Amino acid sequence: MKRNMKKWLEELRNAKIKKSLPILSFPSVQLLGITVKEFIADSEMQAKGMKLIAEKVDSAATVSLMDLSVEAECFGASVRFSDGEVPTVTGRIINDENEAKELAVPEIGTARSGLYIDAIKKASTEITDRPVFAGMIGPFSLAARLLDITEIMMDCYDDPDMVHTVLEKTTEFLVNYAKAYKEAGANGIILAEPVSGLLSPALEEEFSSPYVKKIVDAIQDDEFILIYHNCGNNTPLMTESILSTGSAAYHFGNAIDMKDMLAKFPEETVIMGNVDPAAVLRMGTPELVRTETLRIMEECCSHDNFVISSGCDIPPLTPWENIEAFFSAVEEYYGKY
Repeated sequence: MKRNMKKWLEELRNAKIKKSLPILSFPSVQLLGITVKEFIADSEMQAKGMKLIAEKVDSAATVSLMDLSVEAECFGASVRFSDGEVPTVTGRIINDENEAKELAVPEIGTARSGLYIDAIKKASTEITDRPVFAGMIGPFSLAARLLDITEIMMDCYDDPDMVHTVLEKTTEFLVNYAKAYKEAGANGIILAEPVSGLLSPALEEEFSSPYVKKIVDAIQDDEFILIYHNCGNNTPLMTESILSTGSAAYHFGNAIDMKDMLAKFPEETVIMGNVDPAAVLRMGTPELVRTETLRIMEECCSHDNFVISSGCDIPPLTPWENIEAFFSAVEEYYGKY
């Protein structure tokens, strides 16, 4: 359902009691009684999973699969699938400048991208009480999956022209992919650019933010926004560059101190994060989830622009009692005030 997303963000920021916005999608496999491998191959199940989560938890928005392998697979990368984990890219498909130049930008609908767009189309007609966001990888993080994460770090120094060649193509594809999600009914994109958070600030400013900005400029308007996500350790050192992307809101991982990050951003800019999705939500106890959620909220909710969330995508087999403990802690915190 179309809505004014700039107004939605403003209302979220101004609300005294804010709904949380965890990146919660893959744990719906438990509600559906299917494996991750089955889930990622069926748009009907993906839409149904999003609907079940929307019925089960009172979140600020619903988020589709944050599967950072699907875009690389469209380019021809090999992907490892399993029953209980999110798919992962294996190997590299670009080894030199010639291969970078020859790399074709895939059509939207290639590999599983069509399924994921169809899932958003179905979910957006069923979920009308809150925005629906599609998950998408960022341009540098996609390039890193095509060049290999370790190799691209060296290529930024040794062969920057090749990296830029690949980035032009990943960005072109991602603009088209985001537009397809927009046409399918999504209210926005959560764009994950975690690999850039491993770069130095100077390299991030060259190889990531300008390309993210191209995506933002091409797709963001009053009815469709981009929320920028980064969970890299170096993100506190590159806030000026990240802000230059013009993203509507920002989401950060648990590797950083959220209260320090909030001090670096304008008060009118919505910032989200950052309960540890692995050590706390997936592997912890309900009491640990409660304690950590309350700790972060106590430290950060004095900032009107802060929205509590998971630090990244919540893993598929995260116990639902832990997820429920997160939402209960949010309710407990606001119940005090």
